[in-house]
Amino acid sequence: MISSEPRPDDPWPPDMRITIEDRPSALLELLWIREAHGLQPHGDDLPPLLSDPPALVVDAQVDAATRVEWERGWPQLWQDALTHAGADQDPALFDRLLHTADGSSERAELLRQVTGPYWSDLFGTTASEGDASSGSYGDWLDRGTAAYLAAMPTSYEEQPERRDLPALIPAWRRGLTKIVVIPCTGDVTRTVGGNALLVTAGTRADSGRYRRALGAFG
Repeated sequence: MISSEPRPDDPWPPDMRITIEDRPSALLELLWIREAHGLQPHGDDLPPLLSDPPALVVDAQVDAATRVEWERGWPQLWQDALTHAGADQDPALFDRLLHTADGSSERAELLRQVTGPYWSDLFGTTASEGDASSGSYGDWLDRGTAAYLAAMPTSYEEQPERRDLPALIPAWRRGLTKIVVIPCTGDVTRTVGGNALLVTAGTRADSGRYRRALGAFG
Protein backbone atom coordinates (compact mmCIF):
# COMPACT_ATOMS: atom_id res chain seq x y z
CA MET A 1 0.00 0.00 0.00
CA ILE A 2 1.24 3.47 -0.93
CA SER A 3 -0.47 6.81 -1.30
CA SER A 4 -2.53 6.58 -4.50
CA GLU A 5 -2.41 10.30 -5.20
CA PRO A 6 0.87 11.79 -3.90
CA ARG A 7 0.45 15.49 -3.26
CA PRO A 8 2.30 18.06 -1.16
CA ASP A 9 -0.40 18.15 1.54
CA ASP A 10 -0.85 14.38 1.75
CA PRO A 11 0.14 13.15 5.24
CA TRP A 12 1.11 9.73 3.87
CA PRO A 13 4.93 9.73 3.59
CA PRO A 14 5.81 9.34 -0.12
CA ASP A 15 8.39 6.64 0.59
CA MET A 16 6.21 4.58 2.95
CA ARG A 17 5.33 1.13 1.57
CA ILE A 18 3.07 -1.16 3.60
CA THR A 19 1.97 -4.59 2.38
CA ILE A 20 -1.35 -5.93 3.69
CA GLU A 21 -1.46 -9.75 3.70
CA ASP A 22 -5.14 -10.16 4.56
CA ARG A 23 -5.86 -13.53 2.90
CA PRO A 24 -2.74 -15.56 3.76
CA SER A 25 -3.57 -18.89 2.14
CA ALA A 26 -1.17 -21.13 4.08
CA LEU A 27 -2.34 -19.68 7.39
CA LEU A 28 -6.02 -19.94 6.45
CA GLU A 29 -5.58 -23.62 5.61
CA LEU A 30 -3.86 -24.32 8.91
CA LEU A 31 -6.56 -22.52 10.89
CA TRP A 32 -9.29 -24.46 9.08
CA ILE A 33 -7.57 -27.81 9.62
CA ARG A 34 -7.14 -27.16 13.33
CA GLU A 35 -10.85 -26.54 13.87
CA ALA A 36 -12.40 -28.74 11.18
CA HIS A 37 -10.57 -31.74 12.63
CA GLY A 38 -10.89 -30.67 16.27
CA LEU A 39 -7.13 -30.59 16.81
CA GLN A 40 -5.79 -29.40 20.16
CA PRO A 41 -2.18 -28.42 19.44
CA HIS A 42 -0.04 -27.09 22.27
CA GLY A 43 2.57 -24.38 22.08
CA ASP A 44 3.41 -20.76 22.76
CA ASP A 45 1.72 -17.91 20.87
CA LEU A 46 -0.79 -20.02 19.00
CA PRO A 47 -3.59 -18.04 17.31
CA PRO A 48 -7.15 -17.76 18.71
CA LEU A 49 -10.10 -19.59 17.20
CA LEU A 50 -11.66 -18.65 13.88
CA SER A 51 -14.46 -16.09 13.90
CA ASP A 52 -16.29 -18.25 11.32
CA PRO A 53 -15.66 -21.82 12.52
CA PRO A 54 -16.12 -24.68 10.07
CA ALA A 55 -18.19 -27.79 10.71
CA LEU A 56 -16.29 -30.77 12.08
CA VAL A 57 -15.06 -33.15 9.42
CA VAL A 58 -15.80 -36.83 9.99
CA ASP A 59 -13.22 -38.87 8.10
CA ALA A 60 -12.59 -42.54 8.67
CA GLN A 61 -9.06 -42.12 7.31
CA VAL A 62 -8.11 -39.89 10.24
CA ASP A 63 -7.48 -42.25 13.13
CA ALA A 64 -6.20 -41.41 16.62
CA ALA A 65 -2.55 -41.87 15.66
CA THR A 66 -2.95 -39.52 12.69
CA ARG A 67 -4.57 -36.88 14.88
CA VAL A 68 -1.70 -37.08 17.38
CA GLU A 69 0.80 -36.65 14.55
CA TRP A 70 -1.11 -33.66 13.20
CA GLU A 71 -1.39 -32.03 16.62
CA ARG A 72 2.34 -32.40 17.20
CA GLY A 73 3.25 -30.95 13.83
CA TRP A 74 0.75 -28.09 13.75
CA PRO A 75 2.51 -25.56 16.04
CA GLN A 76 5.85 -25.63 14.23
CA LEU A 77 4.20 -25.50 10.83
CA TRP A 78 2.15 -22.51 12.00
CA GLN A 79 5.29 -20.68 13.10
CA ASP A 80 7.09 -21.47 9.85
CA ALA A 81 4.12 -20.40 7.69
CA LEU A 82 3.64 -17.22 9.74
CA THR A 83 7.32 -16.32 9.40
CA HIS A 84 7.04 -16.72 5.64
CA ALA A 85 3.81 -14.70 5.47
CA GLY A 86 5.47 -11.86 7.35
CA ALA A 87 8.62 -11.76 5.25
CA ASP A 88 9.05 -9.22 2.46
CA GLN A 89 9.19 -11.05 -0.86
CA ASP A 90 12.27 -10.61 -3.01
CA PRO A 91 10.98 -9.40 -6.44
CA ALA A 92 13.96 -11.11 -8.07
CA LEU A 93 12.45 -14.50 -7.13
CA PHE A 94 9.51 -13.98 -9.48
CA ASP A 95 11.80 -12.89 -12.30
CA ARG A 96 13.97 -15.97 -11.81
CA LEU A 97 10.86 -18.15 -11.70
CA LEU A 98 9.79 -16.92 -15.14
CA HIS A 99 13.11 -18.04 -16.58
CA THR A 100 13.12 -21.60 -15.26
CA ALA A 101 11.92 -24.69 -17.07
CA ASP A 102 8.64 -26.37 -16.14
CA GLY A 103 9.28 -29.45 -14.03
CA SER A 104 12.88 -28.53 -13.23
CA SER A 105 14.31 -28.85 -9.72
CA GLU A 106 15.29 -25.17 -9.83
CA ARG A 107 11.70 -24.16 -10.53
CA ALA A 108 10.42 -26.37 -7.71
CA GLU A 109 12.85 -24.79 -5.25
CA LEU A 110 11.94 -21.26 -6.33
CA LEU A 111 8.24 -22.08 -5.97
CA ARG A 112 8.87 -23.29 -2.42
CA GLN A 113 10.62 -20.01 -1.64
CA VAL A 114 7.72 -18.00 -3.08
CA THR A 115 4.84 -19.96 -1.54
CA GLY A 116 6.45 -20.98 1.73
CA PRO A 117 5.52 -24.07 3.76
CA TYR A 118 2.10 -25.65 3.36
CA TRP A 119 0.36 -28.38 5.35
CA SER A 120 0.39 -30.69 2.34
CA ASP A 121 4.20 -30.56 2.20
CA LEU A 122 4.32 -32.64 5.39
CA PHE A 123 0.94 -34.35 5.71
CA GLY A 124 -0.56 -34.57 2.23
CA THR A 125 -4.05 -33.42 1.28
CA THR A 126 -6.24 -35.71 3.42
CA ALA A 127 -6.87 -33.05 6.08
CA SER A 128 -8.15 -30.49 3.55
CA GLU A 129 -10.74 -32.82 2.08
CA GLY A 130 -14.22 -32.68 3.58
CA ASP A 131 -17.40 -34.58 2.84
CA ALA A 132 -20.80 -33.56 1.56
CA SER A 133 -22.25 -33.15 5.05
CA SER A 134 -19.48 -31.11 6.65
CA GLY A 135 -18.18 -29.13 3.69
CA SER A 136 -14.63 -28.89 2.42
CA TYR A 137 -11.89 -26.40 2.99
CA GLY A 138 -12.73 -24.91 -0.40
CA ASP A 139 -16.34 -24.33 0.65
CA TRP A 140 -15.25 -22.54 3.80
CA LEU A 141 -12.65 -20.52 1.91
CA ASP A 142 -15.22 -19.39 -0.67
CA ARG A 143 -17.56 -18.28 2.11
CA GLY A 144 -14.79 -16.34 3.80
CA THR A 145 -13.70 -14.71 0.56
CA ALA A 146 -17.26 -13.54 -0.12
CA ALA A 147 -17.52 -12.02 3.37
CA TYR A 148 -14.10 -10.40 2.96
CA LEU A 149 -15.07 -8.77 -0.34
CA ALA A 150 -18.41 -7.58 1.04
CA ALA A 151 -16.69 -5.87 3.98
CA MET A 152 -14.02 -4.09 1.93
CA PRO A 153 -14.00 -0.28 2.29
CA THR A 154 -15.60 1.48 -0.64
CA SER A 155 -13.10 4.34 -0.73
CA TYR A 156 -9.37 4.74 -0.32
CA GLU A 157 -9.78 7.07 2.64
CA GLU A 158 -11.74 4.39 4.53
CA GLN A 159 -8.86 1.92 4.39
CA PRO A 160 -7.80 1.08 7.98
CA GLU A 161 -4.20 2.14 7.30
CA ARG A 162 -5.33 5.50 5.94
CA ARG A 163 -7.84 5.90 8.77
CA ASP A 164 -5.20 5.19 11.41
CA LEU A 165 -2.27 6.86 9.71
CA PRO A 166 -1.14 8.71 12.89
CA ALA A 167 -0.40 5.31 14.47
CA LEU A 168 0.88 3.66 11.29
CA ILE A 169 3.62 6.18 10.51
CA PRO A 170 5.52 5.72 13.82
CA ALA A 171 5.28 1.92 13.41
CA TRP A 172 6.67 2.20 9.88
CA ARG A 173 9.52 4.33 11.18
CA ARG A 174 10.27 1.52 13.65
CA GLY A 175 10.56 -0.92 10.76
CA LEU A 176 7.01 -2.07 9.94
CA THR A 177 6.61 -3.09 6.28
CA LYS A 178 3.87 -5.75 6.34
CA ILE A 179 0.63 -6.43 8.20
CA VAL A 180 -0.66 -10.01 8.32
CA VAL A 181 -4.37 -10.36 9.07
CA ILE A 182 -6.10 -13.56 10.20
CA PRO A 183 -9.89 -14.08 10.56
CA CYS A 184 -9.79 -15.06 14.22
CA THR A 185 -11.67 -13.94 17.31
CA GLY A 186 -10.47 -11.36 19.79
CA ASP A 187 -7.12 -9.62 19.62
CA VAL A 188 -3.71 -11.01 18.82
CA THR A 189 -0.85 -8.58 18.32
CA ARG A 190 2.52 -10.02 17.52
CA THR A 191 5.66 -8.75 15.83
CA VAL A 192 6.82 -11.23 13.19
CA GLY A 193 10.39 -11.30 11.94
CA GLY A 194 11.10 -7.74 13.03
CA ASN A 195 9.20 -6.16 10.11
CA ALA A 196 5.64 -7.51 10.24
CA LEU A 197 2.65 -7.28 12.55
CA LEU A 198 0.08 -10.06 13.03
CA VAL A 199 -3.45 -8.90 13.91
CA THR A 200 -6.98 -10.28 13.68
CA ALA A 201 -9.46 -8.92 11.16
CA GLY A 202 -11.53 -7.58 14.05
CA THR A 203 -8.57 -5.64 15.40
CA ARG A 204 -7.85 -4.07 12.02
CA ALA A 205 -11.49 -3.11 11.54
CA ASP A 206 -11.67 -1.25 14.87
CA SER A 207 -9.72 2.00 14.95
CA GLY A 208 -8.98 2.01 18.68
CA ARG A 209 -7.79 -1.59 18.75
CA TYR A 210 -5.78 -1.19 15.56
CA ARG A 211 -4.00 1.89 16.82
CA ARG A 212 -3.06 0.05 20.01
CA ALA A 213 -1.75 -2.86 17.94
CA LEU A 214 0.32 -0.56 15.73
CA GLY A 215 1.65 1.15 18.85
CA ALA A 216 2.82 -2.21 20.19
CA PHE A 217 4.88 -3.03 17.10
CA GLY A 218 8.60 -3.31 17.57
